[in-house]
Amino acid sequence: MTQIGAGVDETGRLLRDEAGFLLQRDLGGSYRLVLLRVPVDHVEKRVRVQGYYAGDGIVEAEGVAAA
Repeated sequence: MTQIGAGVDETGRLLRDEAGFLLQRDLGGSYRLVLLRVPVDHVEKRVRVQGYYAGDGIVEAEGVAAA
């Protein structure tokens, strides 16, 4: 189980739904992303997300880049 405040550095597929953005993780499962900028160029593509775990499957993303 990931601790709140732990650093996250994961790769996967960036998805968009009615509630925002999700990272479909390469390791299985998914994270809901809290983003300051909308990464429309990376939707439906493989990305690397860096940020901090906020609890309940939510990651406050500091960066989203092509993987």
